[in-house]
Amino acid sequence: MRIGFIGLGNMGSGMARNLMKAGHHVMVYNRSPERARAFADGAQIANSPADAARNTDAVITMLSDDQAVSDVVFGEAGIASGLNNGAAHISSSTISTALARRLTEAHRERNQVYLSVPVFGRPEAAEAGKLIVVPAGEHSAIERYRPLFDAIGRVTFVAGEEPWQANLVKLCGNFMIASMLEAFGESFATVQKSGVARQLFLEVMSELFGSPVYRNYGAAVAGGKFQPAGFALKLGLKDVRLALEAAQELNVPLPFASIVRDQLLSAMAHGQEQWDWSSLALVSARSAGIA
Repeated sequence: MRIGFIGLGNMGSGMARNLMKAGHHVMVYNRSPERARAFADGAQIANSPADAARNTDAVITMLSDDQAVSDVVFGEAGIASGLNNGAAHISSSTISTALARRLTEAHRERNQVYLSVPVFGRPEAAEAGKLIVVPAGEHSAIERYRPLFDAIGRVTFVAGEEPWQANLVKLCGNFMIASMLEAFGESFATVQKSGVARQLFLEVMSELFGSPVYRNYGAAVAGGKFQPAGFALKLGLKDVRLALEAAQELNVPLPFASIVRDQLLSAMAHGQEQWDWSSLALVSARSAGIA
């Protein structure tokens, strides 16, 4: 397929490379041109979002937040103006359910297809093509673009026929990861003050839960390795806030999410916005008087 790819950050770069490896013709665009130039040996470089979308089967966006996606889609020389009738905008960005509904309607009015296809996994999983892919939207469109999902991920779970449903799955999943990080932070602070080795506690928990998420994030917390960020803490705060907003639309209380949000705000106040969000553990460490 002819694919436009917009957003070549920590996650998007690996995704774009795996699409190229799978034999798709890829045209890339990034707001910071130097990242796009790194793909000059295998992909075409677009001059604008509209150029990246024009004459493609689909354009994929992997951007940081609602504002970045809105700018790329609706801005001057945006995706909406360049995408052909019948072609798809596939958004893998972690965005609000409200924006997903707006994108669905806007593309429908232009006879374009819109799919929300967020992914779970850190940059190393994106590089290895082992992301968990969660599409939602029209069934025939999902099946049409399934080869793209196979190229970037190890497994695909269809969330539903309304694109925003996939965004809700992503936001709730990230809320669960943030909750795990808060629990790790509190637990590590407690065992450390007791004199128990942090690494031993990590090994026990890894054996107990048997999860790569616990093992990998736990290792970051136990080792205090929070930079460079695989996923910036400020983005984690954004995702928890969006999860709270989505739950409010559905009249679902999320009391623990409010606590996690406040802990993330504390981390932001201590200058951790660009650190990995596993550094949330430092909030509990500070509260416990641990340097």
